[in-house]
Amino acid sequence: MTLPYAIMLFVTLQRLSELIIARRNTSRLLAAGAHEVGASHYPVMVAMHTAWLAALWFTVGDRPVSMPLLLLFAVLQLMRIWVLATLGSRWTTRIIVTQDAPLVKKGPFRFLRHPNYAVVTAEIAVLPLTFGLIWIAALFTLFNAAMLYVRIGAENRALYDPAARL
Repeated sequence: MTLPYAIMLFVTLQRLSELIIARRNTSRLLAAGAHEVGASHYPVMVAMHTAWLAALWFTVGDRPVSMPLLLLFAVLQLMRIWVLATLGSRWTTRIIVTQDAPLVKKGPFRFLRHPNYAVVTAEIAVLPLTFGLIWIAALFTLFNAAMLYVRIGAENRALYDPAARL
């Protein structure tokens, strides 16, 4: 297996394992009385991330790997783990609102309101650039920006509007 495909296998398995964790957390939160907000855009977000991975799988081949960018991607993975560990059982890929739970203000949330989206935005650009795939980095950065415009708006309304927390 070439290094580009090994990297892609790692990222794909990572994302699939995160979906399993997210589904478990979502089910537990909903069973405890939480509710979902912004469900209508969720399939579009999943499709975009799936298309990003597929585009990379179909184009990495035996392309050279930029070691500095791969190192940056590894740092982003540490930041991703920090976000997930900070949120713990509250982390999910959906917008799940609990009525009485306080907003998380520790870990990376001390510095950014949406640190997970900052990490994902960087990953969407850095991983393709690691393989010299500038067009994938540019295209999916634009798609992601449009998605985050919708997603962050829905999440902010859910988290900061007291009526939405009911």
